[in-house]
Amino acid sequence: MNIEGLDYNTQRERLMLPQYGREIQDMVDYAVSLPTKEERQHCAETIVSIMDRMNPQSRGNVDHMDKLWDHLALMSNFKLDIDYPCDVSQALKIATKPEPMSYSTSRIPIRHYGKLLFEAFDKLKTMEPGAERDAFVRSIANQMKRSLVQWGHGSSDDEKVASDLARFTNGQIQLDLDSFKFDKINERELAQPRNKKRR
Repeated sequence: MNIEGLDYNTQRERLMLPQYGREIQDMVDYAVSLPTKEERQHCAETIVSIMDRMNPQSRGNVDHMDKLWDHLALMSNFKLDIDYPCDVSQALKIATKPEPMSYSTSRIPIRHYGKLLFEAFDKLKTMEPGAERDAFVRSIANQMKRSLVQWGHGSSDDEKVASDLARFTNGQIQLDLDSFKFDKINERELAQPRNKKRR
């Protein structure tokens, strides 16, 4: 349904710096269209003062005003012909998107335990029996139980932890559940926050 004079932001030109809103972008476009340099300069200074009032929390930063002028240059697509009070040639770096980070695609047999626990299982396989390994086993077993509780897999019982620990260490770690005591877990702290519906 098309109504004359009514449009959506999705139909408009994409904003270079959305944090300033469409009104500031319109002001910048207007400044670019002004015929004389004097008018453009006055308009640009007014726009920067408005942008400064929009970001009072950043005023303590040394380069705060320089950044505002950089932003103005970006929003005008460097078409605003004025005398900038600072060098805006590096402003393009602000708009440049960083290279995507590589993401590990290694497969984890049971995702709720996570990659770090499987690295710990591999380390347990090579450790010599003793106090150090016992302390490591205790911390790993407790983390496994917390993971099961947190991700709500319905079976956070001690037998499940002992079974998985033996399975993923190729049987080298066998928890004696008669003597091994897990740390007390506060399930409320581990629960995922849920949005409460307003009534």
